[in-house]
Amino acid sequence: MKLYRYIILAIALIFLVSCQSTPKSQPDAIPAAPLQKTVTLDKNFKIASGETLYVPVYSHIYHHNRQEIFELAVTLSIRNTDLTNPIVITSVRYYNSEGKLVKQYLERPIQLDALASTDFFINRNDTSGGLGANFIVEWVAQTEISEPIVEAVMIGTDFQQGISFISPSRVIKSQNNDKRSPLK
Repeated sequence: MKLYRYIILAIALIFLVSCQSTPKSQPDAIPAAPLQKTVTLDKNFKIASGETLYVPVYSHIYHHNRQEIFELAVTLSIRNTDLTNPIVITSVRYYNSEGKLVKQYLERPIQLDALASTDFFINRNDTSGGLGANFIVEWVAQTEISEPIVEAVMIGTDFQQGISFISPSRVIKSQNNDKRSPLK
């Protein structure tokens, strides 16, 4: 009877040792943003329309009677809503609560084809902008177009608490039928 127990125990042990756990699949890598099509604006580029936009963003908000800070990730989304014409994004700048430039996102202007979009991201741990941070976005087009949608999406999660909201842009300057080049 003892031999029978040892045989069962050996079979169980061999079975357990030989079992391989299936490797957990790695989360899919976040795909890289599509390559932004850079363009050169020269004296031949004629502006038919364009705007400078102010987009308020929040790197954090207060909760629990302002005793605690809830950090937020920010995604600035720029969407060309025109069905046939491209727009050129000439500048995307990020400012902090004091109005100081924190980061210039574009080295050269980029083109957004019809119905294309692009985005810019601020990590949740980056609180350099503060509660009154903002983006200034400038765009131009060579023809009259439908205005792009530019907005910021803020999101944060901690434990079982989460918050998300959007902040639309506001036009602070328009360039309509201006024949000057955007180069300074």
